[in-house]
Amino acid sequence: MTRSIMIQGAGSNVGKSMLVAGIARALSNRGLSVAPFKPQNMSNNAAVTVDGGEIGRAQALQALAARRDPTTDMNPVLLKPETDIGAQVIVQGKRMMTLKARDYAKAKPSLLDATLESFHRLATTADIVLIEGAGSPAEINLRAGDIANMGFAEAANVPVVLVGDIDRGGVIAQIVGTKTVLPPADAARIKGFAINKFRGDVSLFDDGLASIFDMTGWPSLGVLPWFDEAWRLPAEDVMDIASSPKPDAFKVAVPRLARIANFDDLDPLSVEPGVSVEIVEPGRPLPGDADLVLIPGSKSTIADLAHFRAQGWDIDLLAHLRRGGHVLGICGGYQMLGRVIDDPEGIEGPPGKVEGLGLLDVETTMTPKKHLALQQAEYLPTGASVCGYEIHIGETTGPDCVRAWLSIGGTTHGATSGNGRVMGCYLHGLFSSDQFRGDFLAQLGGASSTAYDAETDAVLDRLGTHIATHLDLDLLLELSVEI
Repeated sequence: MTRSIMIQGAGSNVGKSMLVAGIARALSNRGLSVAPFKPQNMSNNAAVTVDGGEIGRAQALQALAARRDPTTDMNPVLLKPETDIGAQVIVQGKRMMTLKARDYAKAKPSLLDATLESFHRLATTADIVLIEGAGSPAEINLRAGDIANMGFAEAANVPVVLVGDIDRGGVIAQIVGTKTVLPPADAARIKGFAINKFRGDVSLFDDGLASIFDMTGWPSLGVLPWFDEAWRLPAEDVMDIASSPKPDAFKVAVPRLARIANFDDLDPLSVEPGVSVEIVEPGRPLPGDADLVLIPGSKSTIADLAHFRAQGWDIDLLAHLRRGGHVLGICGGYQMLGRVIDDPEGIEGPPGKVEGLGLLDVETTMTPKKHLALQQAEYLPTGASVCGYEIHIGETTGPDCVRAWLSIGGTTHGATSGNGRVMGCYLHGLFSSDQFRGDFLAQLGGASSTAYDAETDAVLDRLGTHIATHLDLDLLLELSVEI
């Protein structure tokens, strides 16, 4: 019989995703079949699954930690923000609708059946399902119709472990305060707690653990010390991308778009010892010493193109090219580099055409159909194999596509400018392929020395050991229930 337990946070960004990944690897190392599950996620950093849908990138990492392929059942509801007040709603891997936040609040109860269906289907494939909450159950103003935290835990009848982040300070208030504001039935569903991101001697918090137990009655599963290698794992938030200068490194400048999406393209570059990835915040110029400017994916290409120009980055980009620099646009970034973006059906806003940056002689027409597929490609200049995925709307054509630099299934893909210094494509995740990454960087004057997938798996192993050392996994399994 399959067992399950839910990990919820006393606040946002307490480390739930990383914790679930670590537990998944630790339990997998014990010989258990583990499945990660998050009923509702909000992220524009999505992953394409083996069953042809999309889920949050964090659940794909958790699936990797559990040593299994990611499927749409691991994250049945994915919200992809398109504006400050609205988001695309992905249900069981497929786009269903776009809703404003207020309208989504009304729609949530109707999505509970889909989350439970995916949960129970996933449960037939594993010994234990590790459920990750979203945000915090202390947001009691969101409790009505909730499918992300206690609402789902109640519907699925699973116990909860509450996690606090001591690095922020006030962790006792986080844990005890959560119990104080929760309705009694929800508070009773919490069966234990854990403290994450401790720096220093964990024994110094023994009195803190005792105080929390005295005020809640919940046993402690442990205090997790800070995991120094977390930055080496694929990031769920662009702010988690390592963006620190490295002396004499090949510099990749990445403008932070307002609706940046699928920026996992940056993860393999950021861990390269000889590559420095610099996330350029709005209001700052593109650095003059960049070797490569990489324009990433976007959830709202036309709006992000306006945002790009508003920062003056279009002027900086021209100066970068005059200095002999290179430019790569991926997905939305590829579309921006062309002459025109045409949205005749108003998919991203009012119908109409906008001028692109004009650095590639191509045009993009937005179409309702979303391209969603895992892909095997060839890097034409060297013959290197490339693994990646497509997740976009729009068709891009034009004279510069004659100078394609990728081949997918025998069909050429991408475009290159006449001088060879501006390139674009729709293939995400391509830098995860070691041979391609090495060849691409070498052609631009950089170098690669990392086996990315192997190193990622090794870090997950070390995270699993870290979890097993400091968290009471026997108690976790004891607190879990049969479903």
